[in-house]
Amino acid sequence: AQPPTIPREPTATYYRNEHLPADSEEDNQMKYYIGLDNGGTTTKAALYTEKGKEVGVVSADTETESLKPDYAERDMEAMWQANCSVIRSLLKKTGVAGKDIRSLAVCGHGKGLYLWGKDNKPARKGIGSTDNRAWEYPLMWERDGTAEKVFELSCQHIMPCQPVSLLAWLRDHEPQTIENIRWIFSCKDYIRFRLTGEAYGEYSDYSGSNLMNLHTRAYDSDLMALFGLAGLMDALPPLKSASDVCGTVSEEAAALTGLAAGTPVAGGLFDIDACALAVGITDDTHICMIAGTWSINEYIRRTPVTDGTAWMNSLFAMKEYYLIEECSPTSAGNQEWILKTLFPEMLTEAAEKGESAYDEINHKIASIPADAFCPIFLPFILGTNVHPNAKGCFVGIGANHSRAHILRAVYEGVCFSHKYHLDKLLRTRRDLPRAIRLSGGVTKSGVWTQMFADVMELPIETVSAKEAGALGSAMCAAVAAGDQASIESAVTSMTRVSDTVLPDPGASEAYRKKYALYKKAIEGLDGIWEDVQRMQDR
Repeated sequence: AQPPTIPREPTATYYRNEHLPADSEEDNQMKYYIGLDNGGTTTKAALYTEKGKEVGVVSADTETESLKPDYAERDMEAMWQANCSVIRSLLKKTGVAGKDIRSLAVCGHGKGLYLWGKDNKPARKGIGSTDNRAWEYPLMWERDGTAEKVFELSCQHIMPCQPVSLLAWLRDHEPQTIENIRWIFSCKDYIRFRLTGEAYGEYSDYSGSNLMNLHTRAYDSDLMALFGLAGLMDALPPLKSASDVCGTVSEEAAALTGLAAGTPVAGGLFDIDACALAVGITDDTHICMIAGTWSINEYIRRTPVTDGTAWMNSLFAMKEYYLIEECSPTSAGNQEWILKTLFPEMLTEAAEKGESAYDEINHKIASIPADAFCPIFLPFILGTNVHPNAKGCFVGIGANHSRAHILRAVYEGVCFSHKYHLDKLLRTRRDLPRAIRLSGGVTKSGVWTQMFADVMELPIETVSAKEAGALGSAMCAAVAAGDQASIESAVTSMTRVSDTVLPDPGASEAYRKKYALYKKAIEGLDGIWEDVQRMQDR
């Protein structure tokens, strides 16, 4: 075992110090929980009270390597150190002692693959949820009939970024890695393992990975055999629920984080489940949309959708419900890439002035009316929901288009991608939802939130939580600590629904025409993507 390394301060932090003075009687009785959120672009630690009040947040940039086309890899030791660092900074900046943390839980991006080796260290670099190296495997399994047999057991279509596809790729390209696998982890289960030293999987993550039989709620040797992965059954960790105690903070992790050794660590959640809890999804009357790196569109119901019309069924944190999901890596992560790659000076200039670049962006976008023609943007920079090899692009750029038109096109394209998924979800329901609960970075933009309402043609409700994934994790921590009787009671106590944004009929009419053009652009380009992939692979 390596000696503990004291982590560096996070590269980027923000913090709200709202807790009561340390010498007050009420503060001495306060119960605190930490939610860790390991997303595709940032690692966050947030501190909450039992009423869901956010005391402070610290975040650090997530480093993803793309050394080859379609690759998205992460240094697993650096991931662990980033989590240690944000926890230490959170405790320091809020002034709350590690011993006063009742419990903590982790959420993280789904899909991807994080392997622990038999030599007691990462078996290789982690593979993120936007990795597309295994794109050929779902197509092969579709052609040979494997996918149909898989769906009967897992109730899921197969994605290139799921562990089963990535493990099959490793089997064929890195057999030495397969030989060394001790544990097959998702992102958040790997971090929990480093906190506690105890290996567990958690239902919401593993049920969305094609590694589980959704009917039996267990791993299935027949399912693994269909993928040619039967020899890895022993590498699947025992399963726990989101609010189960899955070990306690180890002495080594305590030295690295500032937490007290012995602090309970809950099972935690796939981040889309955590966000659904944070926005108050406890029945099927609302649809949840999460606009982050991934376009997540989901609702819960008591039975899975087994006719193939829904892309993904998985187990929800509330045991009587299934999560029905339509998703792809086609959301606000595109905006971040566009800004950093095409308009970095906007970010630099704003930082030098101590201002937010996003305020200027929103102002520019608001200056263009909804019915103005902007280039059609296909938000497939990080992946796609229409073709295994589709790439991001603008269609229809003219000399009359300004920077504002390009930025607005990105906003619109992300909305249209969510709408594409929403249309599929609505076909699995008998009635319309009362509203959409929206979370993710887009909720910080009033312009973008209004655009979501106008494009979806449904009311948009937001919540007061700034960090939905971390709050959902903290809810699980509160149940694990025994301070909440159930997930439902935690949601009731810790969620605050705030603004409702209604669609504007005039803007909705304009977006209907643009959305029709968006779909035509997808259809028109469908025939070029395999040629693009072949040129890329040379």
